[in-house]
Amino acid sequence: MKFTEEHEWLRPEDDIVVVGITEHATEQLGDLVFVELPEAGATVVKDDEIVVIESVKAASDICAPLDGEIVEVNEALADNPALVNEDPLGNGWFFKIRPADPEQMDGYMDEAAYKAMIA
Repeated sequence: MKFTEEHEWLRPEDDIVVVGITEHATEQLGDLVFVELPEAGATVVKDDEIVVIESVKAASDICAPLDGEIVEVNEALADNPALVNEDPLGNGWFFKIRPADPEQMDGYMDEAAYKAMIA
């Protein structure tokens, strides 16, 4: 897995990358009450704001960590945004993207570097 400074995680699965937010991010945000996801099939550019999340504390935008095509979104979050709080690295994922340039992931942190950043 790779991690961004914005507290997103990226998990490669074959030619797809699954994206969500870290446990640290969910602790900072508090309980999520709303998640708006991009459309499957959308083409996105790195740093585009593509997910809107609202919690009891704040509203935040999640940016695309990679250029590519959104191939699947986690429909379960529409009915149950709390899945992100309950299982941020598992069932609380946001979307799956087919990266246009997989080497963009090389610029992100590994788990040890991310843990050092949030310490």
